[in-house]
Amino acid sequence: MPNIKQDFVFDRSYLQMNIGKINLLSFFKIDVLEDPAIRNVIVLQTVLQEVRNRSAPVYKRIRDVTNNQEKHFYTFTNEHHRETYVEQEQGENANDRNDRAIRVAAKWYNEHLKKMSADNHLQVIFITNDRKNKEKAAEEGIPAFTCEEYVKSLTANPELIDRLACLSEEVNEIESGKIIFSEHLPLSKLQQGIKSGTYLQGTFRASRENYLEATVWIHGDNEENKEIILQGLKHLNRAVHEDIVAVELLPKSQWVAPSSVVLQDEAQNEEDVEKEEERERMLKTAVSEKMLKPTGRVVGIIKRNWRPYCGMLSKSDIKESRRHLFTPADKRIPRIRIETRQASTLEGRRIIVAIDGWPRNSRYPNGHFVRNLGDVGEKETETEVLLLEHDVPHQPFSQAVLSFLPKMPWSITEKDMKNREDLRHLCICSVDPPGCTDIDDALHCRELENGNLEVGVHIADVSHFIRPGNALDQESARRGTTVYLCEKRIDMVPELLSSNLCSLKCDVDRLAFSCIWEMNHNAEILKTKFTKSVINSKASLTYAEAQLRIDSANMNDDITTSLRGLNKLAKILKKRRIEKGALTLSSPEVRFHMDSETHDPIDLQTKELRETNSMVEEFMLLANISVAKKIHEEFSEHALLRKHPAPPPSNYEILVKAARSRNLEIKTDTAKSLAESLDRAESPTFPYLNTLLRILATRCMMQAVYFCSGMDNDFHHYGLASPIYTHFTSPIRRYADVIVHRLLAVAVGADCTYPELTDKHKLADICKNLNFRHKMAQYAQRASVAFHTQLFFKSKGIVSEEAYILFVRKNAIVVLIPKYGLEGTVFFEEKDKPNPRLIYDDEIPSLKIEDTVFHVFDKVKVKIMLDSSNLQHQKIRMSLVEPQIPGISIPTDTSNTDLNGPEKKKIKLGK
Repeated sequence: MPNIKQDFVFDRSYLQMNIGKINLLSFFKIDVLEDPAIRNVIVLQTVLQEVRNRSAPVYKRIRDVTNNQEKHFYTFTNEHHRETYVEQEQGENANDRNDRAIRVAAKWYNEHLKKMSADNHLQVIFITNDRKNKEKAAEEGIPAFTCEEYVKSLTANPELIDRLACLSEEVNEIESGKIIFSEHLPLSKLQQGIKSGTYLQGTFRASRENYLEATVWIHGDNEENKEIILQGLKHLNRAVHEDIVAVELLPKSQWVAPSSVVLQDEAQNEEDVEKEEERERMLKTAVSEKMLKPTGRVVGIIKRNWRPYCGMLSKSDIKESRRHLFTPADKRIPRIRIETRQASTLEGRRIIVAIDGWPRNSRYPNGHFVRNLGDVGEKETETEVLLLEHDVPHQPFSQAVLSFLPKMPWSITEKDMKNREDLRHLCICSVDPPGCTDIDDALHCRELENGNLEVGVHIADVSHFIRPGNALDQESARRGTTVYLCEKRIDMVPELLSSNLCSLKCDVDRLAFSCIWEMNHNAEILKTKFTKSVINSKASLTYAEAQLRIDSANMNDDITTSLRGLNKLAKILKKRRIEKGALTLSSPEVRFHMDSETHDPIDLQTKELRETNSMVEEFMLLANISVAKKIHEEFSEHALLRKHPAPPPSNYEILVKAARSRNLEIKTDTAKSLAESLDRAESPTFPYLNTLLRILATRCMMQAVYFCSGMDNDFHHYGLASPIYTHFTSPIRRYADVIVHRLLAVAVGADCTYPELTDKHKLADICKNLNFRHKMAQYAQRASVAFHTQLFFKSKGIVSEEAYILFVRKNAIVVLIPKYGLEGTVFFEEKDKPNPRLIYDDEIPSLKIEDTVFHVFDKVKVKIMLDSSNLQHQKIRMSLVEPQIPGISIPTDTSNTDLNGPEKKKIKLGK
């Protein structure tokens, strides 16, 4: 059996299996290759070409490994070497030709090394999982092994065995032969069915709240059945979140309504599948016909979109067992069964697992261990988890990327001033949150000799430093956005640009792209000018500092005068926007105050918004609208724009019902009528009601998206009530703005174009990635807030606070705690406890528990604590304190903290 000193050549079956299982084996094999134990590897050009054709992500990973000098991975261009090139013979298919080319290269390389080295023990090992290729290699005298054979020979690295995917049917089958799921139809039948309309193709989206429910968002222009509901394990039929699936629509008599039950999968073994039918019956309830939605079942998988999943091991209760369940951090992903010999080591740690397959007779998919991330609860580990789970690129910038940065010391040259205005004389300042180092924007306002006002928005000229097509540009495009976590910022561009050369800090010369208006005192635009510029900001202020200047009667310097002029105009602009139908919604944002030494959160508050926040926002909106008009005038087919679709009427049902329960009417036929309804929805005895309605209205909204103007005809931004919009004002942290800067620069003759800039299909691809990255960044930020909230309550202990009900469910209420901007669920059914009498009414909506009725927006008091009883998903747990319901409510004076595991203490509730 070979030893680790030997070089080895891999055929493409090591990196890829047959085309039908490409995602399965390709991911497993690359996991093994990336392990530090695997070194001295030769990857043939023939193999790389096939990998590139079959899986771009795997190809990138193998290229990254070959670029790691410590791994000693080498590519051999066997297709261009005289001794190893082979012609395709008559009657030989391409696959057999490539197999032969790999064997020829392996044999030649072995002979080549013998000639070049005095060490006769040095040998090339050919590793393949292709049985026929291995047999032919053996016949030709080439030492050949399967991956499993080779990995098992590495006795010094037994953990590598855990990374072997479940390949054989025998491994994929579990002891119980009972068939749980129906067979997936072959791709050919699915394609025929989709073409004939028998089946619908769409993206499978699992529910976070209910593991027995999912929706499929149908692709194409099928307006009648855009979203299909799936309920029950058998109808979900082994689909995993984000898979592309084919669904069969069920008869209308079998349609269901979206469930209001909150269900988490707490099964411990395969036998628990017997209980699923009982839980599925809980989903079905008598509802009016108009509540029923198109319902279907998965009949086949068109494309698996599996990825590596972070989570924790649930160690088996069976002693010496090697088979365990893995619980993913993402509740939309099912548990995964893995085999590992390291269960004791991995318990209590965050790990990464990959799915290998999901047999019909298995309650859970099979997978394998990939790597250990660290101890659960540690900040570094949990931050790594949330970045990986949300696919946030966070590796250090490569040398290839950094090589395109300006050489330091940097200064503005005569060449830089070409096609650029010198605005260093203007009294420009920036207004940002405290601690901001990536300052994108600055403002100025001054009175002109003719009595009008000149207002300027000056944006960092990032496109001057990031030129199209180079490695820096490609990496910025891939990242798409800067991601702001509670204690960390994942930059889109290297720090030299984000916090230094592009940042519009005060008292230094900086390159900018300026949008300058001439306005009258009623904020009406008379002229608009766009120009590349050089500026020198006179002050970098926080929102609070700018507000103090505006409000202070003792300050009348140029900066303060400029701020007052801007603030006055901003109020007029905002009033005008709202009159046109722009929405003023609400979303509770929180700010953590960190301990300077431990960096743990010591206080949690909702963010305070000042007039200056609104002032900056108004001029950023105005600049974005002005630039959108300009680039669309010049590039009607190639402008990168941003739109906000109007929500479908069904989205507003919860808002309308909640308002009606308070005798208020919310009109939703237009954005203007919604805005006016929200303005009128006041209660003198309940001042917080209007904020709650606006928070609920925010939940009804669609996601705003980037798009290419030549690929769409609906440009309208619903929330801003603007016919056209784009993003221009934050190029340090958004790649969309970089593209918009390039378009604007060409439009005003300040820069030249390039082919990709006027290719609407390539722009559409850029927009698709930007929309994905933007969404993932939002989710990562929310996850960071959730984790730091857990840290805060871990140190704070148990507290009781006033809360308002946002939603009622069949077995729970969702509440908002204004003091902390915190949302949570109060459950009324607990495992191993008698269930209370619950009556749910979806029409009002309300939930009756025993003799107490809860409505949306009712005020309650809840107890907040960190529930660490399940290390898989530590969470903030809320229990009802008031109103008092016997057997349900928690006493206000004492509480037992056995939720935190073995340590049971009596703790006084915080007042």
